Amino acid sequence: MTKSRRTLEVRLARSEADILAAQRLRYKVFVEELGAAGSGVDHERKVEADHLDGWFEHLLLIDTKKPAETLDHVVGAYRLLRSDVANEIGGFYSSNEFDLTPLLSLDRPLVELGRTCVHPSYRGGASMFMLWNGLAKYVLDNGISIMFGSASFHGTDLQSLVHPLSYLHHRYLAPSDLRVTALQDSDLDLELLPEDDVDDQLARKLMPPLIKAYLQLGGFVGDGVYLDQAFNTVDVCLLIDTERMNARRRTYYEKNWSRN
Repeated sequence: MTKSRRTLEVRLARSEADILAAQRLRYKVFVEELGAAGSGVDHERKVEADHLDGWFEHLLLIDTKKPAETLDHVVGAYRLLRSDVANEIGGFYSSNEFDLTPLLSLDRPLVELGRTCVHPSYRGGASMFMLWNGLAKYVLDNGISIMFGSASFHGTDLQSLVHPLSYLHHRYLAPSDLRVTALQDSDLDLELLPEDDVDDQLARKLMPPLIKAYLQLGGFVGDGVYLDQAFNTVDVCLLIDTERMNARRRTYYEKNWSRN
């Protein structure tokens, strides 16, 4: 069900209540809906959190009709970590899954995107468009050159994902200067099928909407996959280089970003 844009706003978290509400949303999506587990899951408080939350900025989609004290006013969230902050805390979160050496060697302003989620009742339409615009404004305001982060397929059965993963490898593998690699066994490859055997239609059908959105903006994927057993996902590393972004898309989004 798409909600009216008039009741929604996008902004950074301003309070502990905002962050707690985002952690509650993450619990609903990642734990209750997708079956995540792990040390950051607190079933009693119904939150998904970790010790790094205090270092990240939290870009939130807010339903202004819901009072903040209910802790259900956050209906969409991104967790953002800029490279200057990552340097203070010893690195990026996704360095646990991917070798980020190619990105770090570029000496360009980066932002890591993580824990992206939207409440089931707010998916589609205005909600995602507003989150994207908010993220884009953040990128422009902070002079970000490259966005990256883990993006997930639900479940850990690689055989059920041979077409979308192979499709990503053959169509969207990152250029060598951006090509991060997964830290797990080399057997966990994106290239599970030869290019001629990939069913493009099936691959796109099985592709999560968030990954499709990144690709439409000119995104790439790193090499290999990471099996996140705690979150019950197959992760790829998605990257968007703003200098390589599709020119038509860049013009369209920059026009909209400037209105925010």
